[in-house]
Amino acid sequence: MVATATVERTASGVFGGVEPNAAWRDEVLRLAKERDAVILAHNYQLPEIQDIAHHTGDSLALSRIAAQSDAQTIIFCGVHFMAETAKILAPEKTVLIPDERAGCSLADSITGAQLREWKAEHPGAVVVSYVNTTAEVKAETDICCTSSNAVDVVRSIPADREVLFCPDQFLGAHVKRETGRENLHIWAGECHVHAGINGPELAERAAANPDADLFIHPECGCATSALYLSGEGIVPAEKVKILSTGDMITAARSTNARKVLVATEVGMLHQLRKAAPEIDFRAVNDRASCTYMKMITPAALLRCVREGLDEVHVDLETARRAQGAVQRMIEIGQPGGGE
Repeated sequence: MVATATVERTASGVFGGVEPNAAWRDEVLRLAKERDAVILAHNYQLPEIQDIAHHTGDSLALSRIAAQSDAQTIIFCGVHFMAETAKILAPEKTVLIPDERAGCSLADSITGAQLREWKAEHPGAVVVSYVNTTAEVKAETDICCTSSNAVDVVRSIPADREVLFCPDQFLGAHVKRETGRENLHIWAGECHVHAGINGPELAERAAANPDADLFIHPECGCATSALYLSGEGIVPAEKVKILSTGDMITAARSTNARKVLVATEVGMLHQLRKAAPEIDFRAVNDRASCTYMKMITPAALLRCVREGLDEVHVDLETARRAQGAVQRMIEIGQPGGGE
């Protein structure tokens, strides 16, 4: 049935018309094998996409897998900047994303032109860009960072050098708080999903679940509130953990808590529950779902392996410059999780 299934555009604009059943799974994996393709799925993807992927994780970990894989084709189930990063690290390979319209509000919050203008206002400053940026921005960057090594990256820069940190203002605030660095300038960008997970909401959920650990992504609007709750003794300090998505998986396997409140995109709950099924993981905000991530539907993935669409391109010079910023990140501290 799936072999002849017609992929259609739904009223919401995503690709539909396909049920993620056993026949779909068999067909996708058969076609991927024929195409010599490895399927990578980000932690925020739909559960059925995560479950069919050869590898699931955060964007940087998946991009490393893409570079090291023997497969000639990389199918990146995530958003566009992630597929670009895979292409940067594996320029000789074909990189496909099942729907090229899957963008990112955070990556789109700064352009290469805006960064060049900002740099001109601060000559001599070191540019540190979160890995969640476009290839064009990475090419204008001195050092990329992840959420787990951003503090180490900034600390590696001489204290007398100005630092331009982009694009996430909440991660930037976390870095400034940890380093105490006054010459750190922060771009006012944000992920609309993470920004929507707010402090009052976190405080209310924490009060209702006093025995729960708090796993907080530093992109969240509630990260400062989490530290306030800890500092005031409202929530025991050992229960508040500011973590990248990759580090959340590690923490899930080691925590003694029976319940964990999770502040990040809700797709992460699927991997956490697989990693530690005995723990009750609950979202701080059940509505924190990324529309862009959910554009990679079962139908979109089937279309991708059938037709070889959509291919991601990064021009060689941009890729060369961007790769340098990513490589310098890897050499400083422990990159850990990609987001």
